[in-house]
Amino acid sequence: MTTKAMGPLAGFRWLMKGINMGRHNAKAVFGGAALILVAALLPTLITMPIQLTLQPGMTGQMLIFAFSIIASMLLLPLVGGYLGLIHASESGHAARATDVFAPYRNGSWVPLVGLGLLLMVAYVLAMVAIAAVAGMDFFSWYIQLMLSAQDGAADPALLDEMPGGLGAALALGFVLWLFLSGVYAISMGQLAIGGRGVLASLGDGFVGGIKNLLPLLVLSLAGLVAVLLFALAMGLLFALVGMLSTMVGSWLLLVIGIPVYIVVLLVTYVVVFGVMYGMWRDVCGGGSVPDAPAEAVVA
Repeated sequence: MTTKAMGPLAGFRWLMKGINMGRHNAKAVFGGAALILVAALLPTLITMPIQLTLQPGMTGQMLIFAFSIIASMLLLPLVGGYLGLIHASESGHAARATDVFAPYRNGSWVPLVGLGLLLMVAYVLAMVAIAAVAGMDFFSWYIQLMLSAQDGAADPALLDEMPGGLGAALALGFVLWLFLSGVYAISMGQLAIGGRGVLASLGDGFVGGIKNLLPLLVLSLAGLVAVLLFALAMGLLFALVGMLSTMVGSWLLLVIGIPVYIVVLLVTYVVVFGVMYGMWRDVCGGGSVPDAPAEAVVA
């Protein structure tokens, strides 16, 4: 399957696709996002109490990190299932929220995890490339900065001693982030929906990412503007709620803040996966949806 090079404005179109996602089957699309959100929070509910109460040493931190990596790999099939759910909804097929678990039911979770492992290798190689450009001093400084930030605030001395290769590292990191974002979206779509194998999907992702760096740049800029506008609106909302809470009580912040936070997370999930789907559909030309089983219902 060939990949297409889209024009720059395709990035804006992908963002609009994500924002409009769910119009055909909102219950299934947002319900599926809610299931992924709950599943993504479960590993944190396990590791956070350990970090807060036991404060594990380096060995413990490495074990927690390994657990987080394994958990993230096991969550990848939900991404594939959710992309399939979106494709079914957008194509007019029956879909329900629990379709996110379809890869675990039909056995396709194994290649999805395999693709995730290969993508992780690509991320490690990207870090090696950044280290080659910026020098190992940059990574040594970055690790120290992250370790110091675990106590609540970064060490000011480290911020005053930024390595000389920081600018080059940031520039290369941004380009690689754009490229690998496209690789992830396209390869996941090819494997989960397009019927391609693991290596073929990864190859399509790399070729499609290279061909579409410009629309990916437009997407990132449009997304940044959208995030800033959304943050401004949320800031005004919470400023208003804060003023009301001084008259009514601080409980108002919790009553309004927690549901709004959950809704924001759900909308973010739907928009991000909608962007991924729009990118895959444009670059790879769509795909076929198998006939829905008789017991499937529109949820």
